Parts: sequence; structure tokens; C-alpha cells
Amino acid sequence: MAKTKITGKQLRSIGYTDGPALSLTLQIAVKQLKHSTEAAALTLLKQLLHTPESFLNDEVWSPVAFKLVPPDEEIIETPALRSTALDFSVWGRNFIGEDAMHQMYQATRLPVAVAGALMPDAHNGFGLPIGGVLATENVVIPYAVGVDIGCRMSLSIFDIRADELQRRRGRWAAMLDGATLFGSGAQFDRPADHYIMDDPRFDQTELLRSIHGKAWKQLGSSGSGNHFAEWGVVDIDEPDESVGLAPGQYIGLLSHSGSRALGARIAEYYTRVAMDKCRLPSQVRHLAWLSLQDEDGIAYWDAMNLTGDYARACHEVIHNRIVKSIGRNPVVNINNHHNFAWKEKWKGREVIVHRKGATPAGKGVLGIIPGSMATEGFIVKGKGNEDSLLSASHGAGRRLSRGRAAAAFNMKNLREILDKANVQLIGGAPDEAPMAYKNIHDVMAAQTDLVDVVGSFMPAIVKMDG
Repeated sequence: MAKTKITGKQLRSIGYTDGPALSLTLQIAVKQLKHSTEAAALTLLKQLLHTPESFLNDEVWSPVAFKLVPPDEEIIETPALRSTALDFSVWGRNFIGEDAMHQMYQATRLPVAVAGALMPDAHNGFGLPIGGVLATENVVIPYAVGVDIGCRMSLSIFDIRADELQRRRGRWAAMLDGATLFGSGAQFDRPADHYIMDDPRFDQTELLRSIHGKAWKQLGSSGSGNHFAEWGVVDIDEPDESVGLAPGQYIGLLSHSGSRALGARIAEYYTRVAMDKCRLPSQVRHLAWLSLQDEDGIAYWDAMNLTGDYARACHEVIHNRIVKSIGRNPVVNINNHHNFAWKEKWKGREVIVHRKGATPAGKGVLGIIPGSMATEGFIVKGKGNEDSLLSASHGAGRRLSRGRAAAAFNMKNLREILDKANVQLIGGAPDEAPMAYKNIHDVMAAQTDLVDVVGSFMPAIVKMDG
């Protein structure tokens, strides 16, 4: 007898609406109703939907029943801020602006805040500063995650002589140029094939279903701003078990991009929901939160995690195109994302750690901290410092805003700097000039108690929007 498989379409046809209850019902039905007939399964699920109170003590279905029982009334929170902020640790204080410090101060006045930290690349952002880390208890703040959910770094290291980049530069540049598209609205005419697009989580809500088609067309694209894909030379000075490479030079492919329109739509929608439910004072109103015991909070958490997986898939598509072009598999791939929230243990307590432009740096955790298109970046291993909420910087950090950089520099200035560094640029714009960024060596020197350096990456061919 064939196994019965209940689908989201069937649940919606009998009256279920999109949300965590539908998702949870599907998960339980897959396990519990596979040996029932379809008619019997649907009859039970109708009863569950229409009389959930009769299932509140049911060993199997009570989790769904509690989600289906209607609340007495919608609760809108109007919480007050703490009169003073929590103490928070700061790395690289001498090159962090007062505006970023003030934003972090305000964030740690939230009554749900447990701890905070500011990384040495920190600068002013929206809501939470870029380089800000904030721990909360049982709530998630969409705007503390950020708009580009799951933005990440991915480094593939190939056992190919580093001088190949100079000897056949045109070939390597052509491969890079064909591997991805840049631009805020960029999308492919023929979408890439990747299992992420069949993920059943895309069917959980109308919002996710509505963006699925565009997300597929943008799979493997890279966006705009500071996103890039680049070839460079990886230098491993000493053997390290976590990397697994002998000392020497290798060719590396480094990419930096996020979740494209998918992440932006989710961030925009759930920030609006949070702000409607949680009415905060104007100076922190974008840091409204969602409870992880609330349907909207659970829905955002599921969508955020799906979006993080989608961002990873984008990098996999880019790197796989390169692998096919050169006919060689990488010997190592290192990746990490920022602009995300994690459930973690911190000082024996379960918290939600928001890292907006910060790299996870738990004990032994590998990550990549880039510099600029003309300066080296670093492969790092976390030391697990609890004062930083197990975090480190996610780059050098901006010294000048995009507007100020665009006014101060032009493409001629940028080309001169790149020529001196022997870096070839495809695309690019003055607002991403190396001079707009902090000195990466100062940033790294400020966080020696957060990470160990296990290798470096020097760009040679860079592709960006522009």
C-alpha cells in the first residue's frame, strides 16, 4: 500500500491558512498519517482545524491545536526603554564613530536586550550599527538581522600555482565575468538548477510563494554595493588542522553577496509586522521585535533560515560554475554568513544572537574577513570570546559613507590605486575605493583576542557592480 502524503495545497483546500500552524501540521502529518488513507487523514485534519480545543491534550496533535485555538485578543506591546544602557564591549574604539556608538547604546536600552558588543569595523547603519552584535532572550529583531539576510563570504581554494593568475590573466578574468551577474535588479534569463528552489518552506506563506519565481531567476547573482567576486592568492604560512592545507600559495575564489530580493522582501515585511505589534519610541522604532512564541515570530524565523540557505545556494552556484570552467574541484571551501540571528548558548544561557555585519567566531570556527579590493583579507579561526558574543569583524569597515566616497574619488583615482596593487577590476565604482575603508591591519590588530589568523587572501582580479 502506497504511503499517504498530505500537501500544503490539500490543507489550504480544507481551510488551513498560511503560517506556522500549516507548517507544523504538515511536519506531523508526514510522520503520523503516512499509513492512513487520504480520506481518513483529511477527515482528522478537518476535525483538528474546526475543533482544536478537543485536541489540546492529544499527545500527537496538541502542538498544532495550541496554534489553532484563537487568542482572546491581539496584544500590542508598548514597552519602555531602560533608563540606562547595558554595558557593552567595544573593540577598536579609537576608530569607531560616535554615531555607531550611539546606535549601540540605544539598542542595549531595549528591555529584551541581554548583552551587546561592537566590532572594530563598526560604522553607522540602520537600526543596529554595521558591526553591532546584540543578544536578546526569546525574541528576534528583523532589523537587527538586516535587509540582506544571510549575506555571506565563501572562499574556494584550488591547488593551482598562484602564478597562473598572472600568466593567463585574460582566461581567469573571463571565467569570473561569466560566473555571476551584478546589479540590484540583476537576474538570469535561464535560472540555475539547485535543490534549494524545491524547498517546501517556500510553500509555507503567501509572501514566500510570491517571491519564489524572482528568487529563482536571481539564484547565483551577486547584487550591488560592496558585494564582489574575485580571484586572488591564498597564502598559508603555517599548517593548521582546521584548514587542512600545507604551507604555500594557492589560487582562491572569494565571493561576497547575500539573499537578493528574497531577503529584502522578508526583512521589509516582518519589520513592518514587528513595528505594528511593538510600538517603540521613535529613536529605536525599527528595532521592534517578534516573540519566538508568536506565530509571526516563528514565521519570520523560518523565513530567515530559508533565506540563509538560499544565500549559501547562491554562492554554491557561482563557485560551481567556476569549477566547471577550470575542471578542478577546490581542496577547501570556507564560508560564513553575517546579517543573521542564531540561537546560541552564552554564559550558560540560551539567547538569540543578532550579528549585523559581524562574523561568527566561536572556539575553532573558521571565517573570512576581507579588506578591500586592493588590500589583503584574512582566513581566521575564532577564539570563542564571550565578551564579544563569540563574534569578530566582518571586514575592514567603512571610513567614509558611499556618498562621501563618491564625492571624494573618481575612477581615475581608483585605477591608479589598483594599478599599484596589480589588481584588475571588472566593473566597480568610486564609492567602493579602498580609500573609503578603514585600514584592515588596524582592524585585525584590534581583535587579536577574538580570532587567530591562519591565512591571507590578496585580490588579483575583482568583479563588482558598476
